[in-house]
Amino acid sequence: MYGMQVGLALAAALALANGPSARSLPGRVAVRDLPADSAGLHLPAPWLQGDPADSLYRSARELLNRRDYRTAAQLFGQIPARFPRSGYAPDAFYWQAFALYRLGGDRELRLARDALRRQRDRFPKAATNGDAAALEQRIQGELARRGDPVATAEVTAAATAASVPPTPPTPPTPPTPPTPPTPPTPPTPGMHGRSHASDGCAASDDDMKVAALNALQQMDAAKARPILRRVLARRDSGSTCLRRKALFLLAQQNEPGTEDVLLESVRTDPDPEVRRQAVFWLSQVGTERAVGALDSILRFSKDPEIQDKAVFALSQHDSPKAQQALRAYAERAEVPDALKEKAIFWIGQNESPENAGFLRSLYGRLKSEELKRKVLFSLSQMGGEENGRWLLGIARDTAQGIEMRKQALFWAGQGGVSLAELTKLYGTVGDRQMREQLIFVYSQRDEPEALDKLIEIAKRDPDPELRKRALFWLGQSEESRAIQALQDIIEQP
Repeated sequence: MYGMQVGLALAAALALANGPSARSLPGRVAVRDLPADSAGLHLPAPWLQGDPADSLYRSARELLNRRDYRTAAQLFGQIPARFPRSGYAPDAFYWQAFALYRLGGDRELRLARDALRRQRDRFPKAATNGDAAALEQRIQGELARRGDPVATAEVTAAATAASVPPTPPTPPTPPTPPTPPTPPTPPTPGMHGRSHASDGCAASDDDMKVAALNALQQMDAAKARPILRRVLARRDSGSTCLRRKALFLLAQQNEPGTEDVLLESVRTDPDPEVRRQAVFWLSQVGTERAVGALDSILRFSKDPEIQDKAVFALSQHDSPKAQQALRAYAERAEVPDALKEKAIFWIGQNESPENAGFLRSLYGRLKSEELKRKVLFSLSQMGGEENGRWLLGIARDTAQGIEMRKQALFWAGQGGVSLAELTKLYGTVGDRQMREQLIFVYSQRDEPEALDKLIEIAKRDPDPELRKRALFWLGQSEESRAIQALQDIIEQP
């Protein structure tokens, strides 16, 4: 227990020293010495009748209780030497060391230290190992105080090792949202009919034709429209660049029937770039017919790149029909995970009760852990009490994997779940990893109650490792209450 208290005080001191700014403590910190050890007066009664060392143990025990430490040490030392298989042998080393420690001379302290180390090497599971470790620390400290070079070096090394602050908890890596597809760059006819398009098409007679089409559209869009449609209906390789540029001109008209022409290009044009640009321009046509065309592409196209662009295009429409098409696509079993991930992301960008309810129901039907994490992220981006409660439900669900529960807890904290719910959760989860995650979540919140909870954990949690975690995060705070709490822990008797 003493070692635990010192460790926590050291952790508090390190948190205070390694926080955001240097701080000065008012006066020196005094640590109480251990109380006088009376363990020798409570030596266990003999319990192994018939053991070859039973009579030797009885004699040694009697001498120790009478405080004849020298003779008791000799007899305890004989037990493992003469009867190494005796049931008394593992703990005899400790009682030998205890008796030598009571004698208190330099030679006796070194012999006691050696006995404790022999016990640790030969009987690592001895019942007295915990007491032996504490006794060895006391012996080392006393020898170092008296100038023993070996003990001094070992105590210094142990103190140096203890000066390393506790490793801060690693926050979960937020899911990386899919990068929205880059829309195609339409050709822009320049001065004198010269094309400055960056679509890979070399300057040719097409430039003059595009310039003529552009001029005709500016003069009379109605006359230009049927000509553009005839250009887009061509399928010869020589008109590929012209068709790409004609898409741009047609899309600018935004007239009834444009969706049908664009959809026909997506379905039948032999050039991949024409098909991709046609999908993009469908996203710019803000009609329900355009949404229907994009939905049709998702249902019938076998080209993953075209599907990718159709998902993006639908995400640009706010209509319920567009969102329904995305939801239907996201739950299809044959959709590749990479595309399903993007659909989940875009659904999460549209904060509607229908989308939130869909994502919550989709979570349990997904097999991919990565896709499940994307759902958690999307719901946290939507926010809202219902999504927050659902995320906390995943965090509490012991049937979920521990990493998934930690992710859900992290995103619940980021998604605005009330601090009252988060602090109440600490007392109901039994898993240490989840409590560590909660401590991290508290450290990311700005409310005064979050700091109160960290201070409470640092001072009162029965698990020293959790207290150290809380101490670390207190050390990152600039709040005066955090500094005072660290000082209180350091200076406690």
